[in-house]
Amino acid sequence: MKQMLNVLYVSTPGAYLGKDGECVSVRREGQSPQRVPIAALEGIICLGRVSASPYLMAFCAEKSVALTFLTETGRFLASVHGETRGNVLLRRWQYRWADDPERSAQVARNVLKGKIANARTVLRRGARESRDPTLAARLGEAADIQTAALTRLDRERDVDGLRGVEGDAAHAYWSSFGALILNDNPAFQFTGRNRRPPRDAVNALLSFVYVLLAHDCRAALEGVGLDAFVGFLHRDRPGRASLALDLEEELRSILADRLVLSLINRRQVEANGFQTLDTGAVVMNEATRKTVITAWQERKRETIQHPFLQEDAEIGLLPHLQSLLLARHIRGDLDLYPPLIWA
Repeated sequence: MKQMLNVLYVSTPGAYLGKDGECVSVRREGQSPQRVPIAALEGIICLGRVSASPYLMAFCAEKSVALTFLTETGRFLASVHGETRGNVLLRRWQYRWADDPERSAQVARNVLKGKIANARTVLRRGARESRDPTLAARLGEAADIQTAALTRLDRERDVDGLRGVEGDAAHAYWSSFGALILNDNPAFQFTGRNRRPPRDAVNALLSFVYVLLAHDCRAALEGVGLDAFVGFLHRDRPGRASLALDLEEELRSILADRLVLSLINRRQVEANGFQTLDTGAVVMNEATRKTVITAWQERKRETIQHPFLQEDAEIGLLPHLQSLLLARHIRGDLDLYPPLIWA
């Protein structure tokens, strides 16, 4: 079993990252440098006005540690990666499958089965825990729509048809998502999913955590030798890690959405931790970002039993395990790709 390594998040404005022996050195104005061994990391994420030395970039590439730069709101800017690992034959098969409509639909169908089944789990849990019968019924109806969508997936033969089913299920999910929020602060009212930019606090949280999850999915796929930019559900687009987005789909509701709901419902984030820019975008302040990142890292250290492998695994390893299963499917070791379905 692969050991779950940490992702180093640096968000302090003006911080500078350098190489210090076998360590990453983080320098902040007026503070002593902090050193983190490179062997303890699988990735480094720089948020906002954070810079790094060319020597550190080369060091990260050599050690296969992804160094990623994001804006303060979590928008991707650039990343530094080392050589691609894995068997080139695996990637050649991946490219052939991506060009094969039937193969693409087969993988996309199972990815969406994981996504929709996990969304149903979140909705059903919310219905059980709700003290408001009206809201519980609303969540139950949305969960029933997910069940119907799962049945419809098996009838669709191409990716476009599968996307249509997914769109209907997603509409029902997001239309009822506000019923899962128990915090009565008006700042956390949810009226629908919006992004690029997010226009309320809930969407700002969702978009930010999705970026963190997408980073982990991309690193996991590249770690097993797959090309994160060639997907099956999400088609090719310059600069888009389509396969990472495919993998993220089945994990978002159980990892990212539930984390955001916990942060809001437990009042770990406050309304004054968000501000609205002149553009209408809602962003988190530095303290709120740190709260979210800390909660994300703690969440990744929790342990569950993987439903297919029947082994205990840290949640942070799930992208890696699903990437391994997808690679095994493409190599022909598994007849189907088994999505992660959270019970």
